[in-house]
Amino acid sequence: MENKYLFNYLLQLGDNSLILGHRLSEWCGHGPILEVDMALTNIALDLFGQARNYFQYAAQVENKGRTEDDLAMLRDVREFKNVLLVEQPNEDFAYTILRQFFFDAFHFSFLQELQHSNDEQLSAIAQKSLKEVTYHLKYSSDWVIRLGDGTEISHEKIQNAVNDLWMYMGELCEENETDKEMTSLGIGVDLNDIQGTVTQKIKEILQEATLNIPESTWNQSGGKNGKHTEHLGFILSELQWMQRTYPNMKW
Repeated sequence: MENKYLFNYLLQLGDNSLILGHRLSEWCGHGPILEVDMALTNIALDLFGQARNYFQYAAQVENKGRTEDDLAMLRDVREFKNVLLVEQPNEDFAYTILRQFFFDAFHFSFLQELQHSNDEQLSAIAQKSLKEVTYHLKYSSDWVIRLGDGTEISHEKIQNAVNDLWMYMGELCEENETDKEMTSLGIGVDLNDIQGTVTQKIKEILQEATLNIPESTWNQSGGKNGKHTEHLGFILSELQWMQRTYPNMKW
């Protein structure tokens, strides 16, 4: 039973990194300036590396002969367990940065706690990933402030992003059965413990960026349990096309 929950937990973590990494990779060659283009691509590569670490471990835990590639490329939409935030469209640069910042604020606090996991392999993954995510958070925070406290147009665009994406933020610290089981075993992170820190960081940066925090407390969730927006299907049709069109292809 523990292996079942650990497997699902690893999928939750790996899917978040995989899907967000894919979203960022869509900017490759399309960034507003070369420096940003390269930065977003490098962050995407970091996230893909993290996803690979989680999927390798998940395949080992499942012990059914599947590989990291199978878990990434051959699961259907309802089998993915990422939060809804990471699958939201890029829309524009402001949306991309705001989505990244919301996730980074959560991800940083999450990994700080996960590095103390009783599971040595998860702890090692968290310690390595935290070094990368520390940069991710600084990068996205700086850009949120720059856009919010910039021109009238940049402020309007990032405020629109806040208004539209705010409803997905709550799911980041929303516990499901898997989260609770992993916390009880000392393997996972107690999301209730980090929720205050995550919220404080987000509000602090939004305030510095002169952005208004939406009054609505309604949250859209379900991603961890396989209930996704229409966007994930389109992501997977692109992400998995090669592997599904040419099964068992070898490089």
